[in-house]
Amino acid sequence: ITRLAMLSGGEKALGAIAFLFALFLAKPCPFYLLDEVEAALDDANIGRFVELLRRYADRAQFVVITHQKRTMEAADVLYGVTMGGDGVSEVVSRRLPREDAVAAAL
Repeated sequence: ITRLAMLSGGEKALGAIAFLFALFLAKPCPFYLLDEVEAALDDANIGRFVELLRRYADRAQFVVITHQKRTMEAADVLYGVTMGGDGVSEVVSRRLPREDAVAAAL
C-alpha cells in the first residue's frame, strides 16, 4: 500500500499500536496511558492487542481507557465513572480475579 489514506481504520490503528510498542521497547517507561487505541480493531486484533498488554505488564503499568469488553476482561482492576441523576459524577472500581488465582482456588 502506497498511501496511508487507503488503509482501513483498523489497519491504521494496528500500525499505530505497533509503533507505540516499538517506542515502549526503545525507551521504556514505568507507566503508559492508552486512550481507546484499540477502538477500530476487530476481535482477532483486539486479542493480539490484549496479548501485547499481558506480555509487557511485568515491565510497566498500563492504564487503558476503553469501551471494548475483551480489553476490560484482561484488566486487573476496572474503574468506571458514571453520572447520577443529581449530575454528580461517581467513581466505581472492581478488582477482577485473575485466571491463575481462580484456578488455584479450585
